[in-house]
Amino acid sequence: MATWQIQDAKSRFSEVIERAQAEGPQTITRHGTARAVLLSIEDYQALTAAKPDFKALLLGGPKLDDFLIERDVDLGREIDL
Repeated sequence: MATWQIQDAKSRFSEVIERAQAEGPQTITRHGTARAVLLSIEDYQALTAAKPDFKALLLGGPKLDDFLIERDVDLGREIDL
């Protein structure tokens, strides 16, 4: 992932966009600290398209229709009180 200082990214913004599309995400830093990442539209759509909504997430879990629990008939031991 290429790294750009914010001043360079501002002055060469078209190049940053082209490189994001050709090479992948571009990191933009300010004072040596990563502040932003520029993604191509394809990368962004891939990240946001695969998210199911909360209801679909809950309904997509394991099905419990065939889940059978057998209760143990053991009553435990007797205790004198």
